[in-house]
Amino acid sequence: MRLLFGSLFGSLLLAFSLGSPAQPYPTKPVRIVVPFAPGGGSDFIARFMAQRLTLGLGQQVIVENKPGAGGMLGIEQGVKSPADGYTLTLIASSYTVNPSIYKFTFDPVSDITPIIQLSQGPLLVVVRPSLPVKSTQDLIALAKAKPGQINFASSGQGSVIHMATELFQSMAGVKMNHIPYKGTGPALTDTIGGQTDVFFSSTATAVPHVQSGKLRAIAVTTAKRIPALPDVPTVGESGVKGYDVVLWHGLIGPKGLPPPIVNRINAEAGKALKVKETADQLQSDGVAPAGGSPEQFLAQITKEIGVWRKVAADAGVKAE
Repeated sequence: MRLLFGSLFGSLLLAFSLGSPAQPYPTKPVRIVVPFAPGGGSDFIARFMAQRLTLGLGQQVIVENKPGAGGMLGIEQGVKSPADGYTLTLIASSYTVNPSIYKFTFDPVSDITPIIQLSQGPLLVVVRPSLPVKSTQDLIALAKAKPGQINFASSGQGSVIHMATELFQSMAGVKMNHIPYKGTGPALTDTIGGQTDVFFSSTATAVPHVQSGKLRAIAVTTAKRIPALPDVPTVGESGVKGYDVVLWHGLIGPKGLPPPIVNRINAEAGKALKVKETADQLQSDGVAPAGGSPEQFLAQITKEIGVWRKVAADAGVKAE
């Protein structure tokens, strides 16, 4: 009996020393840090995905807006959080531009864990209707005939829109005059009003003005045309071969996020992105579902950081 009791007692001690089995993730609410103010496209996509992840993960997923410092305040908070899966960060394509313009307190590639790309969409190249331009070829010809005299608007110095236009200029061999604004709204308004000539706009923002005749759409910046505007050609097929700029959103976590957690979030988000309702909802914001593996998202981030660093260096783009 003594031997039996001793054996049982030893087994119990061993069980307690090994600890109980780990609880499945998640066991409490998950937050998505959005480094922009409420009401914009990034906020819309984060809240949309939070609703679907809440259903898929079985725990509430909440959105926390943390704007400031061009988005870097919220991103730094997110990537410096514990790598336990309970703090995720929504990033936009501006994330890959910012390392060319600003100093980071972390490495934008090695200090994050990419999870999934959520959305993808083009910029829409629009011109004021009175400009004698009906195609990308026309714009290039006019810009070459009048170097430095065609004004292009941007949503700010070093913004994605600014850099996309600088890339276009470099690849097309033209030089236009940059007029930076504080945001998309005033840049679009002045292009409609004729104070500027060209604007690489977010699709959802520009389409209503194109439909009303206040702006003329001449191209989309992605490699393929989009279903919402099937008659609008790409920049690439309009004389600037290889040009491809995509606006996107995605989810990342801190460095060292465990693979099982990454795979769980990727799988649940991927399921949501494949639902027709998701595509319909995202299309209302001018984008389409993306998806894919964490490795694919990492490759996209790494590639774009290299592209924008070269564009910024060649064009002499610096922070204001």
